[in-house]
Amino acid sequence: MVQLTRIYTKSGDKGKTALGNGTRVAKNDIRVAAYGTVDETNAVIGVARLHASGDVDAMLARIQNDLFDLGADLCTPGDGSDDNPERPALRITPTQTERLESEIDAINAGLDPLTSFVLPGGSALSAQLHVARTVSRRAERLIVELAGIEAINPEAVRYINRLSDHMFVLARHANNGGKDDILWQPGLTR
Repeated sequence: MVQLTRIYTKSGDKGKTALGNGTRVAKNDIRVAAYGTVDETNAVIGVARLHASGDVDAMLARIQNDLFDLGADLCTPGDGSDDNPERPALRITPTQTERLESEIDAINAGLDPLTSFVLPGGSALSAQLHVARTVSRRAERLIVELAGIEAINPEAVRYINRLSDHMFVLARHANNGGKDDILWQPGLTR
């Protein structure tokens, strides 16, 4: 375990930061923006957990840990194919994405069918999960942009795509199984 003895490093004072392999890049590099937005997603989920309990809180805790894995994956250039086998980089795995898919299926099975688009809101937990959903979508756009420039672990894209789906169904679950969802009414205020 790394022990931090200083809060500030001063190493970023000139607008550069170190990646997982030691390479220094500008703090506004697309890679830094991608894993920074993953970190932002994690922080929003932390706020959502203030309103969660039981199985929902446990799911969110696992997801928060996965998001640190995802950040580590994105922080280390490459797609994993050329990682040092003696010291491979931490990468998101299909098992992590498959767990999200299983949870999505289980949650969705108990929801009322959708009859309209859902507006963010309802319960405090649902509202925060909708914020997490939208921030994770922004992270996904940045990760996809990064993948268009450099090789990355393709599982990173799959995981973040499933995460936003997970946040959506969990937000509906937090609204009394969808019964308390706020539905969009097209043209309502014309």
